[in-house]
Amino acid sequence: MDIEIKTLTKEDISLFSDLISVFASVFEWDSNSLPGQLHLSRILENNNLIVLVAVKDNKVVGGLTVHVIDNYDSEKPSAYIYDLAVLNNFQRKGIGKLLIQALNNYCSKNGFKDMFVQAETDDIHAVDFYRKTAVSSELQATHFTYSFNS
Repeated sequence: MDIEIKTLTKEDISLFSDLISVFASVFEWDSNSLPGQLHLSRILENNNLIVLVAVKDNKVVGGLTVHVIDNYDSEKPSAYIYDLAVLNNFQRKGIGKLLIQALNNYCSKNGFKDMFVQAETDDIHAVDFYRKTAVSSELQATHFTYSFNS
């Protein structure tokens, strides 16, 4: 399968928008409430965000978003994989692993301390996927969320 992994820049608004559509499809988000192009443009200009997309035949079929976290206990940043998705009809073809490998290479070359991701324990598909990548360790944790009304 001929897949190109691309790191987005601030000029890649349309590819970022396509990736958001992939997330909306895979995660079953309400696509009517997604932010507009101006917001996505501002997000892509943020140096603390890395966005990788997987492109096949000029179509975004998957991707991931990563928040760069400056650490107080190290001069090296950490990479937190926030979202990773591949369109359903392209899953189980190695695209997710390609994205993880590309991010791993990026972090290694750019002096990161580590990269990490969380998966909900009951999301067996996600947990199985991450276990098949070259993880250094696995930790069981409980996730707490504090939501705020807008």
